[in-house]
Amino acid sequence: MEYRIIDCDQHVIEPPDLWQNYLPKKFHELAPKLVKDKDGGDAWLLGEAVESLGLVAAMNQTPKTLKWTGTKYDDMHTGIFEPAGRLELMDEDGVDAAVFFPPQRTMIYFMGQENKFSLAGMQAYNNFITDFCAHRPERLGAIWQMPATTIDESVAELRRAKENGAKGVGLATWPSGKFILSKEDDKFWAVTEELGMPVHIHIGLTPPTVKTKKVAEKGGESQLVSFSTTMSRMPILFAEFIFNCVFERFPGLTIVGGEVGAGWVPFFKQELDDRYRRNRYWTKVKLSMLPSDYYLRNCKVGVVSDQFGIQNCDAVGVDTMMWCSDFPHHITDWPHSRHLINSMSQGLDADKKRKIFCENAGKLYGFIDA
Repeated sequence: MEYRIIDCDQHVIEPPDLWQNYLPKKFHELAPKLVKDKDGGDAWLLGEAVESLGLVAAMNQTPKTLKWTGTKYDDMHTGIFEPAGRLELMDEDGVDAAVFFPPQRTMIYFMGQENKFSLAGMQAYNNFITDFCAHRPERLGAIWQMPATTIDESVAELRRAKENGAKGVGLATWPSGKFILSKEDDKFWAVTEELGMPVHIHIGLTPPTVKTKKVAEKGGESQLVSFSTTMSRMPILFAEFIFNCVFERFPGLTIVGGEVGAGWVPFFKQELDDRYRRNRYWTKVKLSMLPSDYYLRNCKVGVVSDQFGIQNCDAVGVDTMMWCSDFPHHITDWPHSRHLINSMSQGLDADKKRKIFCENAGKLYGFIDA
């Protein structure tokens, strides 16, 4: 088929019967459970936390109607959680193909549990999203969640992802399950390079010791601080890969920063090179290329609404940029994505525009021949 717009970051909200259908019965008692939130909406009970659906299933909301609570499955378009309906919604938005990320709130819940249940929960989700995307594999691509149990189990699930046609894998924490990047993770990077599987970090990583707990009601100034600085963790993670020589050891590894924008990248590249030039000898870090060159070769960023980044794509690195809608989360511009794309790319060379909004993702995920 002909591809014009390819979305590098959509989400599927868990259908109500996902865990009953895909999680082994012996774990059903521990599985996420549907409950009602304070406004009568549907929510998933994750440990002690009640996670409402309002901001993650917000396709029809406006700034005045948007709220965290009160959203019900019965009021949703079926495309929020099943594939035939999703294709209808993508057609309405002009999106030809997309890849789908795991629900991070749920994956972090599983990550904090006992290893056997943690692994079973992530495998259950991976099996579900594979079936979802099998509906139209030329348009729908799965990003599998990697477990945070042991490095061997991470590698095994990585290989299973490749065998089952996943387009890439996502991390909630480092593959070894440790708090920081370690040499133990090299076993995982080596296999991702071998298999040609891009690795995704969706906004950031969560320490493996974190438990899903009941927290104060969401909202207020702290929420805006969090939403306005989602890109802030990604420069640190890219720098971790570069200065720990991960890309030196594994030149074929691709790391994708999901939903982090691109406008910050030119300054980041400048700082990488400047600080390396000044400090490389006493820190005993030896690279064979400039740090910014590793970014250009090994890193990609997902851009939702970033006119500054698009207009300065040459400084960012055109080949490192991929557009995403984040549908159906609250920052999506569905069904007006084509208008947003045209607005952001006014005056942009047609070849560069096609790369950012179609080809870079198409080639990375195998929708388009590289």
